Amino acid sequence: MPFCTSCGSKIAEGATSCSSCGPRPGGGVATAVAPPPLDYTIEGDNLQVARIRLKPGQELYAEAGKMVYKTPNIEWQTRMSGESLGQKLMGMLRRTVTGESLFLTYFRALNRPGEVGFAGDYPGRLQPIELPAGESVLVQRDSFICAETSVQFNIQFTKRLGAGFFGGEGFILEKFTGPGAVFIHGGGDFVHFTLAAGEILQVDTGCVVSFEETVDYDIQLAGGIKTAIFGGEGLFLATLTGPGKVIVQTMTLSKLRRELGGGRRGGNERSGFGAITDMFGSDD
Repeated sequence: MPFCTSCGSKIAEGATSCSSCGPRPGGGVATAVAPPPLDYTIEGDNLQVARIRLKPGQELYAEAGKMVYKTPNIEWQTRMSGESLGQKLMGMLRRTVTGESLFLTYFRALNRPGEVGFAGDYPGRLQPIELPAGESVLVQRDSFICAETSVQFNIQFTKRLGAGFFGGEGFILEKFTGPGAVFIHGGGDFVHFTLAAGEILQVDTGCVVSFEETVDYDIQLAGGIKTAIFGGEGLFLATLTGPGKVIVQTMTLSKLRRELGGGRRGGNERSGFGAITDMFGSDD
């Protein structure tokens, strides 16, 4: 099925405009055919690697520093995303506001098949997400590993001020639109949910890895004041309302850093009571 290269929406054969973004200046619409299925396997337990086998001409783009290995016939280049100067500048702006490196690394198989492997920076899981044309997924910053070049990368701001301040993911989420496969990484293990329309899931802030664009994202106070301050689960919970799929991670990078740094002295390190006692020093 052909798709619009600007927004990823499916379009009919021979169409002169896209139903979502309309015709381009000068008439017509740039189209492409959905790529063939990507050949890959995920290996390992909590230090997983994505082994991706590329056919000649197939290409991926990845976050800088995520590659583990490649075969010699896989060509790689570090460059800005986009074709025109305007697209490259917009890509730089998106990368800057998300806190990622300004450049992406592109991997292409040359005259024969080849293999390239990717992994995350800390113990956790890898999750491939197959996106049909025009469908999008929102992911937390720092979770992106790699994607097919047919997948559009963009950013999306949280719709509510409170979600940006207290939601754990910040104001900016990364948005990927199909067709194609995108690979993400999270800490610990993954828990998958498929929410029905109106169904609500409450999650510890920072543990949301990804969710479909149809899912509504907000935050709310964790119970009463006493529960919020002394309950050991932080002051706020992320609230996700269906319909759509949600992926939750069991370990955040910030928790891992605190554990490795020896900063935890019993109870949850984000509890209100712990924050109050830290103001007066420790008994160590």
